[in-house]
Amino acid sequence: MARRSRRKLLVTGAEQGVNAFKAEVMRREGFAVDPNRPDDVKYEVAKTLGVPLQPGSNGELSTESAGRVGGRIGGTMVREMIRLAQENLAKRPNK
Repeated sequence: MARRSRRKLLVTGAEQGVNAFKAEVMRREGFAVDPNRPDDVKYEVAKTLGVPLQPGSNGELSTESAGRVGGRIGGTMVREMIRLAQENLAKRPNK
């Protein structure tokens, strides 16, 4: 069974914001990110991890290898979201 190449976000219109956030977070991690194509950072991440991810079909790529790439990107984004949430909570006045 073929897998969809892109997952849809549940919130309509959120894609642009999520892509900008991904680009900024991965840029801070030292990756070259094209702001017009932030998803392409996965190829640079894959290269640094030694994962042979290429544009197009990657049917021979193991789930573990694909997970390493996605985990590096997603994990970094989640850590940054948690940091931002903690920062915002710390700024709130106590009630």
